[in-house]
Amino acid sequence: MLDSPYVRRVAISLRMLEMEFVHEPLSVFSAFEAFAAVNPVVKAPSLVTDDGVVLMDSSLILQHAERLAAPGRSLMPSDPEGHTRSLRIIGLALAACEKSVQIVYEHNLRPPERQHQPWLDRVHAQVTAAYRMLEAEMPQTDVWIFGTRPMQADITSAVAARFTREMLPDVLSAEKFPRLCGLSERAEVTDAFRAFPFS
Repeated sequence: MLDSPYVRRVAISLRMLEMEFVHEPLSVFSAFEAFAAVNPVVKAPSLVTDDGVVLMDSSLILQHAERLAAPGRSLMPSDPEGHTRSLRIIGLALAACEKSVQIVYEHNLRPPERQHQPWLDRVHAQVTAAYRMLEAEMPQTDVWIFGTRPMQADITSAVAARFTREMLPDVLSAEKFPRLCGLSERAEVTDAFRAFPFS
Protein backbone atom coordinates (compact mmCIF):
# COMPACT_ATOMS: atom_id res chain seq x y z
CA MET A 1 0.00 0.00 0.00
CA LEU A 2 1.20 3.51 -0.74
CA ASP A 3 0.83 4.57 2.88
CA SER A 4 4.08 2.62 3.40
CA PRO A 5 7.07 4.88 2.75
CA TYR A 6 9.04 1.85 1.59
CA VAL A 7 6.43 0.81 -0.98
CA ARG A 8 6.02 4.38 -2.18
CA ARG A 9 9.79 4.85 -2.44
CA VAL A 10 10.09 1.80 -4.70
CA ALA A 11 7.13 2.72 -6.91
CA ILE A 12 8.34 6.29 -7.46
CA SER A 13 11.90 5.13 -8.10
CA LEU A 14 10.84 2.52 -10.66
CA ARG A 15 8.80 5.19 -12.45
CA MET A 16 11.79 7.54 -12.48
CA LEU A 17 13.99 4.71 -13.76
CA GLU A 18 11.42 4.30 -16.57
CA MET A 19 10.88 0.64 -15.68
CA GLU A 20 7.51 -0.99 -16.37
CA PHE A 21 5.83 -2.66 -13.41
CA VAL A 22 2.40 -3.43 -11.99
CA HIS A 23 1.57 -2.19 -8.52
CA GLU A 24 -0.73 -4.54 -6.61
CA PRO A 25 -1.92 -2.80 -3.42
CA LEU A 26 -2.16 -5.43 -0.69
CA SER A 27 -2.36 -4.54 2.97
CA VAL A 28 -0.15 -6.51 5.35
CA PHE A 29 -3.05 -6.27 7.80
CA SER A 30 -6.40 -6.60 6.01
CA ALA A 31 -5.08 -8.70 3.12
CA PHE A 32 -2.58 -10.80 5.06
CA GLU A 33 -3.49 -14.13 3.44
CA ALA A 34 -3.51 -12.69 -0.10
CA PHE A 35 -0.12 -11.13 0.56
CA ALA A 36 1.16 -14.41 2.03
CA ALA A 37 0.23 -16.15 -1.22
CA VAL A 38 2.71 -13.85 -2.99
CA ASN A 39 5.35 -13.77 -0.26
CA PRO A 40 4.90 -15.96 2.84
CA VAL A 41 7.07 -13.53 4.82
CA VAL A 42 4.42 -10.82 4.19
CA LYS A 43 6.96 -8.01 3.93
CA ALA A 44 6.19 -4.82 2.06
CA PRO A 45 7.36 -4.04 -0.46
CA SER A 46 7.76 -7.33 -2.25
CA LEU A 47 8.73 -7.44 -5.92
CA VAL A 48 8.06 -10.44 -8.14
CA THR A 49 10.49 -10.44 -11.07
CA ASP A 50 9.55 -11.56 -14.57
CA ASP A 51 11.22 -14.87 -13.69
CA GLY A 52 9.03 -15.29 -10.60
CA VAL A 53 11.73 -14.51 -8.04
CA VAL A 54 10.36 -12.66 -5.00
CA LEU A 55 12.57 -9.86 -3.72
CA MET A 56 11.87 -7.90 -0.55
CA ASP A 57 13.22 -4.85 1.27
CA SER A 58 13.06 -1.54 -0.58
CA SER A 59 16.83 -1.02 -0.70
CA LEU A 60 17.48 -4.49 -2.14
CA ILE A 61 14.69 -4.09 -4.68
CA LEU A 62 16.13 -0.76 -5.79
CA GLN A 63 19.63 -2.22 -5.96
CA HIS A 64 18.23 -4.82 -8.37
CA ALA A 65 16.40 -2.14 -10.37
CA GLU A 66 19.55 -0.03 -10.69
CA ARG A 67 21.34 -2.98 -12.33
CA LEU A 68 18.55 -3.25 -14.91
CA ALA A 69 18.16 0.48 -15.57
CA ALA A 70 18.99 1.95 -18.94
CA PRO A 71 22.27 3.86 -19.25
CA GLY A 72 21.98 7.39 -17.93
CA ARG A 73 18.86 6.63 -15.85
CA SER A 74 20.58 5.73 -12.56
CA LEU A 75 19.28 7.50 -9.48
CA MET A 76 22.68 7.34 -7.78
CA PRO A 77 25.66 9.66 -8.41
CA SER A 78 28.47 7.97 -10.30
CA ASP A 79 31.35 9.79 -8.59
CA PRO A 80 32.59 8.19 -5.33
CA GLU A 81 32.13 11.32 -3.19
CA GLY A 82 28.60 11.93 -4.43
CA HIS A 83 27.73 8.25 -4.08
CA THR A 84 28.93 8.19 -0.47
CA ARG A 85 27.00 11.36 0.38
CA SER A 86 23.90 9.93 -1.29
CA LEU A 87 24.14 6.77 0.82
CA ARG A 88 24.46 8.89 3.97
CA ILE A 89 21.34 10.89 3.09
CA ILE A 90 19.36 7.77 2.16
CA GLY A 91 20.44 6.11 5.42
CA LEU A 92 19.24 9.08 7.47
CA ALA A 93 15.91 9.16 5.63
CA LEU A 94 15.40 5.41 6.07
CA ALA A 95 16.26 5.68 9.77
CA ALA A 96 13.68 8.46 10.10
CA CYS A 97 11.14 6.23 8.32
CA GLU A 98 11.89 3.28 10.57
CA LYS A 99 11.55 5.31 13.76
CA SER A 100 8.38 7.00 12.51
CA VAL A 101 6.83 3.61 11.72
CA GLN A 102 7.77 2.33 15.19
CA ILE A 103 5.98 5.28 16.82
CA VAL A 104 2.90 4.83 14.62
CA TYR A 105 2.74 1.12 15.39
CA GLU A 106 3.20 1.71 19.11
CA HIS A 107 0.30 4.18 19.16
CA ASN A 108 -2.01 2.33 16.78
CA LEU A 109 -1.39 -1.35 17.48
CA ARG A 110 -0.54 -1.51 21.17
CA PRO A 111 -3.19 -0.78 23.82
CA PRO A 112 -2.46 2.46 25.72
CA GLU A 113 -1.85 0.62 28.98
CA ARG A 114 0.84 -1.50 27.28
CA GLN A 115 2.76 1.39 25.71
CA HIS A 116 6.17 1.99 27.20
CA GLN A 117 6.83 5.74 27.47
CA PRO A 118 10.62 5.55 28.02
CA TRP A 119 10.93 3.56 24.81
CA LEU A 120 8.69 6.03 22.96
CA ASP A 121 10.80 8.92 24.26
CA ARG A 122 13.93 7.22 22.98
CA VAL A 123 12.43 6.61 19.52
CA HIS A 124 11.18 10.22 19.35
CA ALA A 125 14.73 11.38 20.11
CA GLN A 126 16.08 9.12 17.35
CA VAL A 127 13.66 10.32 14.68
CA THR A 128 14.29 13.95 15.64
CA ALA A 129 18.05 13.40 15.40
CA ALA A 130 17.69 11.77 11.98
CA TYR A 131 15.62 14.66 10.65
CA ARG A 132 17.94 17.26 12.17
CA MET A 133 20.90 15.66 10.38
CA LEU A 134 18.87 15.26 7.19
CA GLU A 135 17.90 18.94 7.25
CA ALA A 136 21.59 19.84 7.31
CA GLU A 137 22.11 17.84 4.10
CA MET A 138 19.33 19.58 2.17
CA PRO A 139 20.10 22.22 -0.48
CA GLN A 140 19.54 25.83 0.60
CA THR A 141 17.90 26.75 -2.70
CA ASP A 142 15.04 25.29 -4.71
CA VAL A 143 17.12 22.63 -6.45
CA TRP A 144 17.63 18.90 -6.16
CA ILE A 145 20.42 17.59 -3.98
CA PHE A 146 22.63 16.39 -6.84
CA GLY A 147 21.67 18.61 -9.73
CA THR A 148 18.87 19.03 -12.22
CA ARG A 149 16.68 16.00 -11.53
CA PRO A 150 15.54 14.06 -8.48
CA MET A 151 17.87 11.26 -7.47
CA GLN A 152 17.43 8.51 -4.87
CA ALA A 153 18.53 10.80 -2.04
CA ASP A 154 15.78 13.26 -3.00
CA ILE A 155 13.15 10.53 -3.44
CA THR A 156 13.83 8.79 -0.13
CA SER A 157 14.10 12.06 1.81
CA ALA A 158 10.87 13.41 0.32
CA VAL A 159 8.95 10.18 0.88
CA ALA A 160 10.15 9.99 4.49
CA ALA A 161 9.23 13.59 5.17
CA ARG A 162 5.74 13.19 3.71
CA PHE A 163 5.10 10.03 5.71
CA THR A 164 6.17 11.59 8.99
CA ARG A 165 4.29 14.84 8.36
CA GLU A 166 1.11 12.87 7.65
CA MET A 167 1.42 10.39 10.51
CA LEU A 168 3.30 12.41 13.15
CA PRO A 169 2.79 16.11 12.35
CA ASP A 170 4.23 17.19 15.70
CA VAL A 171 7.60 15.61 14.80
CA LEU A 172 8.29 17.34 11.49
CA SER A 173 7.22 20.94 10.93
CA ALA A 174 8.09 23.37 8.14
CA GLU A 175 9.19 25.88 10.78
CA LYS A 176 11.84 23.54 12.21
CA PHE A 177 12.80 21.77 8.97
CA PRO A 178 12.20 24.28 6.16
CA ARG A 179 14.66 22.88 3.60
CA LEU A 180 13.52 19.29 4.02
CA CYS A 181 9.86 20.26 3.83
CA GLY A 182 10.64 22.40 0.78
CA LEU A 183 12.29 19.45 -0.95
CA SER A 184 9.28 17.30 -0.11
CA GLU A 185 6.87 19.87 -1.56
CA ARG A 186 8.91 20.15 -4.79
CA ALA A 187 8.99 16.36 -5.13
CA GLU A 188 5.26 15.91 -4.51
CA VAL A 189 4.35 17.90 -7.65
CA THR A 190 6.55 15.81 -9.98
CA ASP A 191 4.84 13.31 -12.26
CA ALA A 192 6.32 10.27 -10.52
CA PHE A 193 5.22 11.37 -7.05
CA ARG A 194 1.76 12.34 -8.30
CA ALA A 195 1.42 8.91 -9.95
CA PHE A 196 1.91 7.24 -6.55
CA PRO A 197 0.40 9.58 -3.96
CA PHE A 198 0.53 8.94 -0.24
CA SER A 199 -2.77 7.27 0.65
